[in-house]
Amino acid sequence: MEDSNDAVSVDMETIYLGGKEHHIRTGRGTMSVIVYGDQEKPALITYPDLALNHMSCFQGLFFCPEAASLLLHNFCIYHISPPGHELGAASIHPDEPVPSVDDLADQVIEVLNYFGLGAVMCMGVTAGAYILTLFALKYRERVLGLILISPLCKAPSWSEWLYNKVVSNFLYFYGMCGFVKEYLLQRYFSQEVRGDADVQESDIVQACRKLLDERKSINVLRFLQAINGRPDITEGLRRLKCRTLIFVGDDSPFHSEALYMTSKLDRRYSALVEVCNA
Repeated sequence: MEDSNDAVSVDMETIYLGGKEHHIRTGRGTMSVIVYGDQEKPALITYPDLALNHMSCFQGLFFCPEAASLLLHNFCIYHISPPGHELGAASIHPDEPVPSVDDLADQVIEVLNYFGLGAVMCMGVTAGAYILTLFALKYRERVLGLILISPLCKAPSWSEWLYNKVVSNFLYFYGMCGFVKEYLLQRYFSQEVRGDADVQESDIVQACRKLLDERKSINVLRFLQAINGRPDITEGLRRLKCRTLIFVGDDSPFHSEALYMTSKLDRRYSALVEVCNA
C-alpha cells in the first residue's frame, strides 16, 4: 500500500466477475474503479446514471457478445462508480460533505492520473454523461471522444429541481422506498418497457428493481443532491473539439435535452442518434 499522504492510493484490489476492482483514494473521497481488459490498449472510461453502477448500468451492453467483443478488442474499460454506488458499498457517513459536480469531475482526472492514462474515450449515461462532459470541458486535452446516452447539459428546471427535492426527502426519511424506485425506473426505462396494469413488467425492469434494493439510500441521496445543484454548461459546449456521439430514445424523458445539447455542439465534431423504441 502506498503512503496514506499520497493524493491517490490503492486501498484494496479484488478480482470481481473477471474485472479487477481498485479502491482509489482521491482528494475528494474514495472511488471504486473496475478495470476490464488489457491495460496496454486505449482507455474507455464509463460513468453510470443515478443509483446505478457498472453492472446495473452497462451490463446489457457488455453482455451482448458482439458489443463486448468489439469494445474489449479495441479498449481497456475503466468503470467508475459514483461515490458509494459500487457493489457492496457501505453507507457514507452523513457528516461527510456532499460533493459538487465539479468535485466528481475532478475525481475522474485523479483516476486517470493514478492509472497513468493520457487522453481517453468517455461513455456516460444521463447524470454520468453530465459528469464526463464537465470533465471534458475542464480537461479538454485528456478526452479523445464522448459517447453520451440521454445526456444533460442545462441546470435543472424549477420543476425538476423541486421534484428532486421531494425525492431527496423520501430518500432521507424512508430510504429506497417504492416512490423512489418508481422515479428511478421512469428515468431509466420507457413506458413500453416498464409495462402497465395490463402488461407484466419486463425481466430487465424486475432485475433493476431488485438491484435498487442494494443501494444505500444516503449514497444515492448525495449523488442526487450533487446533480440537482449542477450548473448550466451549455456555453462551453461549442468549444469542445473532441468527437461527440449522443444517443437518445425517441420517447426518453431526456429527449428534448439531448436535442438541445446537440444543437449547441460544433456540428463538425458531433452526431446524434435517435433510437426508435417502436
